[in-house]
Amino acid sequence: MNSRRGASPRRGPAPSLFDGAGSLDGSELSLRDAAPGESPETAISVLDLTTLAKAVLEGGIPTVWIRGEVSGFKRYSSGHWYFTLKDASAAVSCVVWASDTFRIPAQPDEGMQVMARGQLTVYPAQGRMQFIVRALEAEGEGLWRKAFEETRARLEKDGLLDPARKRPIPRFPSRVAVVTSPDGAALHDIRSVIARRNPSVDLIVVPAAVQGDAAPASLTAALERVARWRGADVVIVGRGGGSREDLWAFNNEGVARAIAACPIPTISAVGHEVDVTIADLVADLRAATPSAAAEAAVPVLDELVEWLGALRNTMTGGVERRVVTARRELRRFAGDLAIRARRSVERRRALVQTVAGRIDALSPLNTLARGYAVARDAQGHALGSADAFRVGQAFTLVLRDGQVDAAVTGVRVGGPAGPGGPGVTPAPAATPSKRRGVK
Repeated sequence: MNSRRGASPRRGPAPSLFDGAGSLDGSELSLRDAAPGESPETAISVLDLTTLAKAVLEGGIPTVWIRGEVSGFKRYSSGHWYFTLKDASAAVSCVVWASDTFRIPAQPDEGMQVMARGQLTVYPAQGRMQFIVRALEAEGEGLWRKAFEETRARLEKDGLLDPARKRPIPRFPSRVAVVTSPDGAALHDIRSVIARRNPSVDLIVVPAAVQGDAAPASLTAALERVARWRGADVVIVGRGGGSREDLWAFNNEGVARAIAACPIPTISAVGHEVDVTIADLVADLRAATPSAAAEAAVPVLDELVEWLGALRNTMTGGVERRVVTARRELRRFAGDLAIRARRSVERRRALVQTVAGRIDALSPLNTLARGYAVARDAQGHALGSADAFRVGQAFTLVLRDGQVDAAVTGVRVGGPAGPGGPGVTPAPAATPSKRRGVK
């Protein structure tokens, strides 16, 4: 910048308007005496003007916080945010570069009152004054609450906040993994509590950054290492107390999904009782403090021994009572079985007697005993009808108590059949036959 103008910016050298000037002879000497832009001959370019304005603004106005209402917010595919901050009397165009958006909890809503920290500059291509935002906060919890609720809604939509998916914490862990800062007070508290309650439990520290821009990636990586290892019975992830910004890594969606994906039951212990984070909602158990997490993960050894003794007595008594009951039931079953077997034998015996009676009633011997006789020819064949007889034929009458040799003296076909069935002639009928010529 020309020293005579006395307009050198406070920060950095001002752009020279004499870059590329020619030699110092002839008319050029006169131009050199004139300040750039003081005459048509020394007119400067638009780019020089906007560049000069940019240097003056950036050098003359430090980084500041400004307050205003968000208007016309747009997020471009490049990741940059553009909006206007305005109040009742003025407005300024604002931009948040994509590289700075991760520091802002959430996009501001239209009409939201916010405080933005940044640098005033000029966009040379359009000659427009622009405020480059580096940080953005809303009144109250504003953007932080909005980012928390948006993350919570996405996780809830995926079912990661469903109470039904929470797993029980193992009652008797032998190894506990702790994902936290190796230098933090939280690890000291957890180690002290576990050593006091049960020194036989192994504590494995998985170091991770617990605050700052690198904390979400560090926590996620540590949880993934624990998941791949699968050597722990339970995982405690957390840190001690701090500001909202200090604890914000535990509201990160990636950290929450890593906790949900961990195949080992997890306990979240972030800050104090009043600090509720997304990690607390996703974990299988939320502890108010790191010390409380250690108490929830590891039972007291003496209490465990006492509990096992009581359990042994309870099991012994239960087994004894069960044996007594089983013996009593066995005796009852044996008595019932004997009664049923005796009744079954009696029923079968009665059935056999009934069948035997029926068979006996059908026996030819019983028929003969009732007074019937059987006529047989010389070959022993039964003569069951009048047609089987011929006059003069010799036959034998089989009776209940013996046999009688006889001969036919006459045959009358068509007479009534005897009740003894085919081949059986009632004994009384033999008498008339005998009277009619049977010898």
